Amino acid sequence: MMKSHNIYSVELEQNRANYAPLSPLSFLARSAEVYPDKTAIVHQSLRRTWAEVYLRCCRLAGALSSRGIGGGDTVALMAPNLPETFEAHFGVPMAGAVLNAINVRLDAETVSFILKHGEAKAVLVDREFSEVVQRALSGLDQKPLVIDIDDPFFEGGELIGEKDYEALLSEGDPNFAWQMPEDEWEAITLNYTSGTTGDPKGVVYHHRGAYLNAISNLVCWDMGHHPVYLWTLPMFHCNGWCFPWTLAASAGTSVCLRHVRSDHIFDAIRRERVDHFCAAPIVLNLLNNAVSDMKSGIDHEVKVMTAGAAPPASVIAGMEQMGFQVTHVYGLTETYGPSVVCAWQDNWDEKSAAEKARLKSRQGVRAPMQEGLMVVDPETLEPVPRDGETLGEVVMRGNLVMKGYLKNPDTTAKSFSGGWFHSGDLAVWHPDGYIEIKDRSKDIIISGGENISSIEVEDVLFRHPSVLEAAVVAMQDGKWGEVPCAFITLKSDKEEVTEQNIIDFCRDKLASFKMPKKVIFTDLPKTSTGKIQKYVLRQLANGK
Repeated sequence: MMKSHNIYSVELEQNRANYAPLSPLSFLARSAEVYPDKTAIVHQSLRRTWAEVYLRCCRLAGALSSRGIGGGDTVALMAPNLPETFEAHFGVPMAGAVLNAINVRLDAETVSFILKHGEAKAVLVDREFSEVVQRALSGLDQKPLVIDIDDPFFEGGELIGEKDYEALLSEGDPNFAWQMPEDEWEAITLNYTSGTTGDPKGVVYHHRGAYLNAISNLVCWDMGHHPVYLWTLPMFHCNGWCFPWTLAASAGTSVCLRHVRSDHIFDAIRRERVDHFCAAPIVLNLLNNAVSDMKSGIDHEVKVMTAGAAPPASVIAGMEQMGFQVTHVYGLTETYGPSVVCAWQDNWDEKSAAEKARLKSRQGVRAPMQEGLMVVDPETLEPVPRDGETLGEVVMRGNLVMKGYLKNPDTTAKSFSGGWFHSGDLAVWHPDGYIEIKDRSKDIIISGGENISSIEVEDVLFRHPSVLEAAVVAMQDGKWGEVPCAFITLKSDKEEVTEQNIIDFCRDKLASFKMPKKVIFTDLPKTSTGKIQKYVLRQLANGK
């Protein structure tokens, strides 16, 4: 775009005194300088201050640099939510390199593909995942530098690397002269999509987007200074939705959690007085169904941010009955995680608990640092009416959108068609401007010419007191084309529930054509990030 020339463009040039590229690395430097003695990391009995974390990140950057790893090189990491994982979000880009945090639930073949596709020069691996990584490395012609993370609080696994992380840090200079990126458009991280329908795609984030989404998180969650944040959300998932950088901006405390279990979560909240955590609806459901004794003793405000799948209103209501304040956000790997938030309105305060939960289950409006959000006809890009009924595709644009897919220009161009990022999610647009996801485009059920939202049916199923998890997919039908088929996991003490019980429960809550025509009781298959694999359920429903 050509710049206009006017009196404000004459001898008022950008220079080092009035302009700096945006990068979340600046947050780390500031917190270490302003709050050096504040606790940055808690891991079991281990505690580190912001000053200590900063020096360790400098050492990591210096050690990588001394080994020739820098500008544009990829450093992969396969580890749970540990101090080393947090530090890598700063130390790797401080060396000019790009962090690729790999999903720890992936199989060796997929990890091997990711290491090769991302051209990893180094891999940091926790002992728990050494076997998978070792098998993944066997399929590579070019072997990266392998560094072990030797967590003293974990037993098992093997050390497979050249040396461990602490030994690597000892090579690094604590006064390493790291540099901010010359251009905020430079890549900071690489994140792979789950790849349920083929090889995963490599989503590239830039420093500017990481910086702005970190601030966006602070603003839309009203986090303030020094929050105490529990790492229930994996740091490999959209870089923990950018919260490593958010916590550096707010000089907060990261409470690490290797495994997501109800007792560990409630214990950490009590012990460390955690006031913020993020979790997918499936984790919230896990907490809702924990035994009462496990939930006792929490006497302070806890804020929960949820995303990943549309949360049933009943799940939100259950969390708020425990005294947890829920904020619902929405986004994709391609949008740095949360780029849409269900922003609370003061005039909703007087509504009933059930109505509040229903309002919160909507995805919402654009996040503070996102520029554009619409629900449109995917072919014409014309906005759909704001009537809460007309389905369209969710599209977004702005700073919270990826650079693109690594080595995949055709898919990048397609996803940015018409100057908007196409999410593939179908939603309605309410009169108040809030969007509400109704389904993925591939998950909508078309029965006798009528569109059925699987999410709407699932929301009803979740209200049944015996249902732990539910998913609804299209089942082929000779008369109607497709009909809803429900897959349900029951709570452990509710095995007596039958298919007819479930159908009868839905009868006065759904139109007849939306009712499940078949109910299958089973454990639900999930992706490596905990999302239900509906394509597997569709195959089961249709005998494939």
